Amino acid sequence: MCLALPALVTELLPDDSAKVNLGGIAKTVSLALVSDVAVGDYVIIHVGYALSKIDPEEAARTLALFEELEQFEAEPA
Repeated sequence: MCLALPALVTELLPDDSAKVNLGGIAKTVSLALVSDVAVGDYVIIHVGYALSKIDPEEAARTLALFEELEQFEAEPA
């Protein structure tokens, strides 16, 4: 199973790269597979590559679901 996560683009870098914020973690990813990305956009990240841009509302819903899952897993059985 593959998991792709929404991440906020915080800085554009040379060579089709960008810094993104992924759940509070800064990571450098490749933008080679997407075009027209700007700071403030959300992108779907998988194994270090941005696969596509995502609507900010959809990114917020997805991130909220991941947070809910984390809280569920943290509850004692």
